[in-house]
Amino acid sequence: MARWLPRSTDLTRFCQKLNRVKTLEDNMMETSFNRCLSTIDLTLLGIGGMVGSGLYVLTGTVAKEIAGPAVIVSFIIAGFASLLAALCYAEFGARVPKTGSAYMFTYVSVGEIWAFLIGWNVLLEYMIGGAAVARAWSGYLDSIFNHKIKNFTETHVGAWQVPFLAHYPDFLAAAILLVATAFISFGAKVSSWLNHVFSAISMGVILFILIMGFVLAQPKNWSTQEGGFAPYGLSGIMAGTATCFYAFVGFDVIAASSEEARNPQRAVPRAIAFSLGLATGAYILVSVVLTLMVPWHTLDPDSALADAFYRRGYAWAGFLVAAGSICAMNTVLLSNLFSLPRIVYAMAEDGLFFQVFSRVHPRTQVPVIGIVVFGLLMALLALIFDLEALVQFLSIGTLLAYTFVAASIIVLRFQQQKGDVPAPAASGQPNPEPHEGPSCGELKEYESFSDKLQLVDRDKSKEQREPGQLKAAFEPYLEFLSDFYPGEVVTVAVVTLMVSAICLCSILVFGNTHLHLPTWSYSLLLVLFSLGFLLSLLLIWAHEQQHSTQTFQIPLVPLSPALSIILNIYLMLKLSYMTWLRFAVWLLLGLLVYFGYGIWHSKENLREPQPQRVSARYVVFPGGSLEERVQAVQPSSQCVAGLPDTDTDDCKR
Repeated sequence: MARWLPRSTDLTRFCQKLNRVKTLEDNMMETSFNRCLSTIDLTLLGIGGMVGSGLYVLTGTVAKEIAGPAVIVSFIIAGFASLLAALCYAEFGARVPKTGSAYMFTYVSVGEIWAFLIGWNVLLEYMIGGAAVARAWSGYLDSIFNHKIKNFTETHVGAWQVPFLAHYPDFLAAAILLVATAFISFGAKVSSWLNHVFSAISMGVILFILIMGFVLAQPKNWSTQEGGFAPYGLSGIMAGTATCFYAFVGFDVIAASSEEARNPQRAVPRAIAFSLGLATGAYILVSVVLTLMVPWHTLDPDSALADAFYRRGYAWAGFLVAAGSICAMNTVLLSNLFSLPRIVYAMAEDGLFFQVFSRVHPRTQVPVIGIVVFGLLMALLALIFDLEALVQFLSIGTLLAYTFVAASIIVLRFQQQKGDVPAPAASGQPNPEPHEGPSCGELKEYESFSDKLQLVDRDKSKEQREPGQLKAAFEPYLEFLSDFYPGEVVTVAVVTLMVSAICLCSILVFGNTHLHLPTWSYSLLLVLFSLGFLLSLLLIWAHEQQHSTQTFQIPLVPLSPALSIILNIYLMLKLSYMTWLRFAVWLLLGLLVYFGYGIWHSKENLREPQPQRVSARYVVFPGGSLEERVQAVQPSSQCVAGLPDTDTDDCKR
């Protein structure tokens, strides 16, 4: 029976396949897309992605059903958490100006299977986002005509009473998605022009809402007679915060569009900062005027703003708000349909998804097949699913992507600079490290072994330590960590930090409600997991990190990404168990796709040599020319690849 058990070397090789990272090109500015987007284009794209259904629908939904007027606090916390994540996206978007967003960022720093799962969840995030916005668009248009569309559909088609499905099929929502898909197929310039038009109208309507809303504000709507400012307490505020994350996925759209930016190193960070700041301010102010205009418990969750003006006697204002909100939701539809096919393209281009989606139209320079296929899938979701269920499902995918991007920032910052100067194995270009010898170009083909050489030769450059190495001040106290590869201890510490964050947040969320822990054990577990989190953070900080002035870098690393990680995990655990159940089913489907297709067609799998067992043949001789002695025992690439003209005796050596 032992014959059928996998050997340890096979398991090691399998784990290495799962965690291999993407090899970046020599010139990351080369692309098959059209680099035509400016900073203003990206900023308006981000604003259009954030200020849409979240402003016109979620404000009313969260205020009435989850947080009350304290939805304002929910948006503040969600905006702060999104800022931490946005800074991580800004650094990655400037350093790796390739389409793919969180998928690409995870692939170049953490590993392949994690990148695929993040990309798989981002696909669902954009599909659900587009479908939810289309249903909100339909609901607002229906409210203008006094719900005649809904009544007609229920009378002539019928109504459903199935959980998580809509009460009736929304043909109007499906139709608008198909029309938007057609416009997106014409190219990035057409999409950007349409987004500019709709964004200008949307911002004009928002200014009208704020001015008119403050005129009609009634402070008594926050009084105790109406339930108070926070009727659902702190738990309701935090639950509302998790749902409000749906409103801030717009900066992810900017990162996904970085391959079509003219100057992504400058445009992406600026566009993310401008759009997130404007969107957060808009959400907070609109939430204030909405809950002051009418009592929060009387809001219509499907069309809160328009209904509030109708009830205050300003029918014409309600009509204007409904019309403006439709324009705003058009920008969100464009943003989702703009980004989703590009993430699919990135996965297909890397071989992890079906190759047909990597085709780019030669004239429009967009992935037309991906746009059409996923536009149809969005239309199907909008036709049959309920809006609230879609929004809850969207939050968990967004939060998971934020968590992995924050972890990727820490891992990348403490790695040796491979992303800045790519060194593909085929080209043999030297990596210009200050301490490397002239033979580095030859040794770069065996990347892991050259890293070993850099460690052995570390004494030559003790004054200028490399990223991932222990700081000189901590070496007398943590000398046992000096024998590890640069960045290896940091990677283990990041995993420990995430596990500690999960355990700590689980105790905070479920300790008193579901687990019913006694006070002493609750406090003890909080202290233990908090210490684990802080010690992991300190251990990461004790190592050298990359310092670059060429592109934007998030400040206070590793503290800022660590705060983003723990806050995102906490918000994920606040979501309902049904959301997690549906999420688990989606993950299982993704694993089937990866192990059935992606792992076999991955370009990194085709790039790396055939199975080799050379780790035991690494011999380091003291003294003399270290590089030459090691290179003599390193098998050649021809031996590894098993070429027919390879000398058999040389390969056995």
